[in-house]
Amino acid sequence: MTTFDDRERAFESKFARDEEMAFRVTARRNRLVGQWAAALMKLTPEETDAYAKSVVQADFEEAGDEDVVRKLLGDLTAAGVDVDEAQVRQALTQETVEARRQLLKAE
Repeated sequence: MTTFDDRERAFESKFARDEEMAFRVTARRNRLVGQWAAALMKLTPEETDAYAKSVVQADFEEAGDEDVVRKLLGDLTAAGVDVDEAQVRQALTQETVEARRQLLKAE
């Protein structure tokens, strides 16, 4: 019975690590895409940092990426940047890859 208990603990531990990594990748991705959007809006370095943090916070409004897409698209449009939803989603995809790369490199 001990072998089964050990396997169960190992699976639970792996699941917890995977979930933590997924959360960290998403948070890093949101920061990176916030920096991308801030560059398009020509924000100062201080404004860029604050904006990137606000994008990370926006992700906590609802499950999925729709809240982040909505915020980015709204802010970019309000700033007069010619961007559409497809470009925002493409940036999310690209920054997801970069976020995962950065986190794996840091480990």
